[in-house]
Amino acid sequence: MSLRAAVLGHPISHSKSPALHLAAYRKLGMDIGYTALDLTEQALPGFMEQVRTQQGWRGLSVTMPLKSGMVAEVDEVRGVARTLGVVNTVTFEEDLGSVRRIGYNTDVAGIVNAVLNAGVAASPAAVVLGGGGTAAAAVAALKDLGTQHAHVFVRDTSRAEEARAAAAVVGLSIVVRPLTEAAVPTASADVVISTLPPRAADGLAAEIAALGTGTPGVLLDVAYDPWPSRIASVWQSGGGAVVPGLEMLLYQAVEQVRLFTGRGDDVNAAVIDVMCDAVGLPRRAF
Repeated sequence: MSLRAAVLGHPISHSKSPALHLAAYRKLGMDIGYTALDLTEQALPGFMEQVRTQQGWRGLSVTMPLKSGMVAEVDEVRGVARTLGVVNTVTFEEDLGSVRRIGYNTDVAGIVNAVLNAGVAASPAAVVLGGGGTAAAAVAALKDLGTQHAHVFVRDTSRAEEARAAAAVVGLSIVVRPLTEAAVPTASADVVISTLPPRAADGLAAEIAALGTGTPGVLLDVAYDPWPSRIASVWQSGGGAVVPGLEMLLYQAVEQVRLFTGRGDDVNAAVIDVMCDAVGLPRRAF
């Protein structure tokens, strides 16, 4: 029986997840196929019914815009995914002859590890750009980092339900404001986590550059294609540290590989090295 896994999202052609996962499986000596599947929110329920009866599935990586909708499509949600109501990882477990689909969230760990390795200060003054599923993970990550209050800037303040819900659950005080007001608070923050789609922060980047005040903090831009993004370039020019979204993708993918293979301790530095090589990512301390 052939083993398989996939990343689901829309659009998905830009995804680096297949390169990361396939490099890890080769290094581990496991014959697991991994593909990118373009799937809309409307098509998700039907797809998840199909995989219930198909043999060989080891896992699904879930990206925008499916992370919240996936909660209703699995049989059980565990860990921080249950807390946030946001699933970016699905595994398949045998249970008395049937298969149960289990939802997890590895984004929170990915964000925490990425910004810690960039040298973010303890209890940082924080800004989140965007209000969806990845922003919910960012809110939980900031709570883990010791942040007590954060500003969340969104293009439409009526569409920040996931970030608000995450903040309420983890106990982080947030203020949701329009993206048009973000320039000054963003430029002065200790850590900024942008969960906006590619190019959606270009206007904000121009505003920050026009301020001329510098950007002393750490920016994690989850969007990684094209790279560098305009906001990443402006941030680096202002003196701040930039964490590419590809690095966060690496950290969360490492956790997914462990879940999909059941090879926790074997997913070690050597495996992470080949994952970095597969996407041209310089290795930081892990």
